[in-house]
Amino acid sequence: MISELSVELPPEAQALLNTATRTETPCGTDTLVWHVWGQATRHPALPPLVLLHGGSGSWTHWLRNITALADSGRWVLVPDLPGFGDSAAPLHGTDADALPGLVEQGLQCLVGDAACDLVGFSFGGMVAGFIAEQFAARVVRLVLVGAPGLGVAPPKAIRLNAWRHLAEPAQRDAVHRRNLAALMLLHSESITEGAVRLHEANVLRDRMKGRSLSRTDVLAQSLARVQCPVYAIYGREDALYRGLGERLGPALRRAPGFKSLTWIEASGHWVQFEQAAAFNAALLAALKADR
Repeated sequence: MISELSVELPPEAQALLNTATRTETPCGTDTLVWHVWGQATRHPALPPLVLLHGGSGSWTHWLRNITALADSGRWVLVPDLPGFGDSAAPLHGTDADALPGLVEQGLQCLVGDAACDLVGFSFGGMVAGFIAEQFAARVVRLVLVGAPGLGVAPPKAIRLNAWRHLAEPAQRDAVHRRNLAALMLLHSESITEGAVRLHEANVLRDRMKGRSLSRTDVLAQSLARVQCPVYAIYGREDALYRGLGERLGPALRRAPGFKSLTWIEASGHWVQFEQAAAFNAALLAALKADR
């Protein structure tokens, strides 16, 4: 496990972290780290809400959403997925299909048999879809956010620039900014100093190398066997789907319980960060839609 003390979080993230309860569940020979908000103030009629972050990420991918969700009466549980953030890597596998059992094991420790609302961003969307397929009783509803693995991908993979070989912090920061612009964020003004620091802290702790499932239709195949209600929220200018948006609906409708696809305008891939207010409204609406 990698300590939070080994990376410097921006003040916004550190302040939110200080309000969380940190807990750990088994992960191979080490632990899976969770941060939890809202347990004491949760509405008892609402299921636990689990947020799964994207690749090269951590709980901080949800930085601008957690407070709104907890304030709505939700018990919010956010892991650093195995191999990311402060969590140990899985013993076997380096892609999304290696993680569902470990997340389910953790949820069994934290919430018992309680069914949860499950929200997955990007890589975490694939993990969430696999959990909904493999552990159907665990999931009340599934919300996919910018998730790949639907058989819809740009002709050429988005190539990010290398940075680990650079000795100067300013050089590294310049690469981080270019990579955020290439994949994660639409507007240059969204690439703030805080966004760069979050990104840096996350990529430093990414130990899940060689991921390739995102360019396949593996999630679409799983969705065909998912029985719970399925919602989707995507940034209108998501770099993974620019010019391909009309193909998302048919892929998502492979889920028998598919309900809706919501587009958030003026946003790239990291939609819940770039357009947090609009995203939070869309997510809360999805979580209430079929109650």
